[in-house]
Amino acid sequence: MRRPAVAGQFYPLHPQRLLEELKAAFSGASGGEPLPMRGAVVPHAGYIYSGAVAAEVYGRLPERETFVLIGPNHHGLGLPVALSRDSWMTPLGTVESDVELADALAGSILEVDESAHLYEHSLEVQIPFLQARFSGFKILPIAMGLQDEETAVEVGEAVGEAAKSLDRDCTIIASSDFTHYEPQEEARRKDAQAIEAILRMDVPSVYRAVYGQNLTACGYGPISATITAARILGAETGKLLRYSTSGDVLGDYSQVVGYGAIAFV
Repeated sequence: MRRPAVAGQFYPLHPQRLLEELKAAFSGASGGEPLPMRGAVVPHAGYIYSGAVAAEVYGRLPERETFVLIGPNHHGLGLPVALSRDSWMTPLGTVESDVELADALAGSILEVDESAHLYEHSLEVQIPFLQARFSGFKILPIAMGLQDEETAVEVGEAVGEAAKSLDRDCTIIASSDFTHYEPQEEARRKDAQAIEAILRMDVPSVYRAVYGQNLTACGYGPISATITAARILGAETGKLLRYSTSGDVLGDYSQVVGYGAIAFV
């Protein structure tokens, strides 16, 4: 079992406090009808910074059998592209991994390696949002240490085709923040270029924006893998649900981090 690594840091450790913070995040979202999203992009900062942005996606997610979570490997542990077959515990309970889908992917570019997930926060922080909305679902956590375009497309194709072959009702969720620690205007300008490419679901243009702008988004590989998988599962376009920065929360716009909520439908 994969036990919480960042409870008490990125989100509250106590279940009641966690539920209260999630309720605040959802109440801070704009709401709206559920979207038939096959993919999404959500941030992974502390809930006080990006929780309301993430809730824009989670509040409009349809119920699914499985949520595939793809995030960057911040710690560099384990294999370059690592699956988890473990159950994952949070203060709200335990969620099982979709081991059938994991087994269908094993032997591709993705391999099981629990060590890559031990301390990684980018996927862990997503699970309580799902627990607050649904029950009985499974997850498939994927940590990407390699994020080049070829790897991202290969991961996305493998995930999409495996889910399709199993007739799995799922949504792929990319965990990524956008620009890190730049002035507000600069962050918004750079992120807007990347988001424009993401909304078109144009992976080569995402990489041109990342490299051309020296974009410090930490999960451009997971985003591109998610675009690729979501296309295979029938998504045709991206929809920006919300963009904000840490400066919008703190009131300090000198060094901000950008957060985006995007749905692929």
